[in-house]
Amino acid sequence: MTTYAPTQTSTIGKSVQINNMEMYYEEYGAGKPLLLLHGFGGCVQNWYPFIGTLAEHYRLILVDLRGHGHSTNPDNKFTHRQAAIDVFLLLDKLGVDRFSAMGLSTGGMTLLHMATSQARRIDVMVLISATTHFPEQARIIMRRSSFGTMPQPVRDMYRECAKRGDEQIRQLITQFNAFHEDYDDMNFTPQSLSGITARTLIVHGDRDAFFPVEIPVNIYRSIPDAALWIIPGGDHVPVYDSAVPFTSTALRFLDGANGK
Repeated sequence: MTTYAPTQTSTIGKSVQINNMEMYYEEYGAGKPLLLLHGFGGCVQNWYPFIGTLAEHYRLILVDLRGHGHSTNPDNKFTHRQAAIDVFLLLDKLGVDRFSAMGLSTGGMTLLHMATSQARRIDVMVLISATTHFPEQARIIMRRSSFGTMPQPVRDMYRECAKRGDEQIRQLITQFNAFHEDYDDMNFTPQSLSGITARTLIVHGDRDAFFPVEIPVNIYRSIPDAALWIIPGGDHVPVYDSAVPFTSTALRFLDGANGK
């Protein structure tokens, strides 16, 4: 779960109909499209600390995933597989064929579904605190999680990002709890990852409470063109620490993949 959602009201966001839901997105900058996907319980605001610099280089497309932020979710269910389908439909509506992408936790898991289902469309991606599957230590957290037991920064993020208030928070936490018994949605094998053609940077903290460091190492070994950045002492989604040079490192990787 991402833990940063600064208070800020955007006036440039738009919503479009995607099948049975309204999907909210924001755009900044110009140039090659760079898709930015937030973590579970978050929203586009999770990316605000980084967009000033990123928008100098790319056309940023920030998305509120199904049921998050301003986006609706009439089915009241969440899978990363469905989130990937939703995002592709949005990009189709925007006329975006090929793009680069970065994802935080659930955003990175959504990108794994995207990169394995329509591989040719993603040129380069950065996966932050993503996983191929939910290990037992994550399932325990998911099963026991409640608003009251979440760390204060996570509660603050939920409140800031849940634009429809307490009922939206309750729905999201119920969906998060349901992950603990789902073995189908996140179930990637080395063979399935070997079909990813995007140049990929895997970013992970070595103290991640959800996904142990062996998982990103295995992702790195399975994706043909991958690089691995393990952040010492980093917890889940460790890129907000001012001591971690995330934006500059990500830009070097993105620019290198695009010949800049």
